[in-house]
Amino acid sequence: MTVAIFTFYAFAVSTIMGGLMTVLSRNPVHSVLWLILAFLSSAGLFVMLGAEFVAMLLMIVYVGAVAVLFLFVVMMLDVDFAELKAEMSRYMPLALLIGVILLMQLGMALGVWGYSDGYATRLAAPTGDLQNTAALGQLIYDKYIMLFQLAGLILLVAMIGAIVLTLRHRVDIKRQNILAQMYRDPAKAMELKDVKPGQGL
Repeated sequence: MTVAIFTFYAFAVSTIMGGLMTVLSRNPVHSVLWLILAFLSSAGLFVMLGAEFVAMLLMIVYVGAVAVLFLFVVMMLDVDFAELKAEMSRYMPLALLIGVILLMQLGMALGVWGYSDGYATRLAAPTGDLQNTAALGQLIYDKYIMLFQLAGLILLVAMIGAIVLTLRHRVDIKRQNILAQMYRDPAKAMELKDVKPGQGL
């Protein structure tokens, strides 16, 4: 067994174990840490494939931002996990039904899947001196520019929708009204009292 094969199997087993423990772990903090392990192992697999740019993006975006954000949210929010488990057990039959339907659809799709004509020629086509980062940039920003922009627009709409759905205006909190402060009349805001000596207000 060569070093490359051993490294591949190590990263593959680590990725699968990280994904399984992310789902099976009872502590949500441990789940996020297992998820970080799965991300790092996937980045190692991308490096072995020669896609260093995708591997670095995976580490910077997912490990450095998304997973850390998950960890902060889990640790800072006071989540009642007993109530969440009760809700999950209530919807378990429906979730199992949806999972079985998705597995059946994937099985039907993979059952009729095959290679298109000339795939060996396309795979063996020389890439020249173009690095994978430059090739990826040309592909995204030249051939698939409209799809890339539409994906960004969909993410923007999803972000705005999440903000609108989670925004709650609480009436029991005193908020600052900047316009009321700017347009107030000093003559009405202050009242002069003529206090006689020896008397109080």
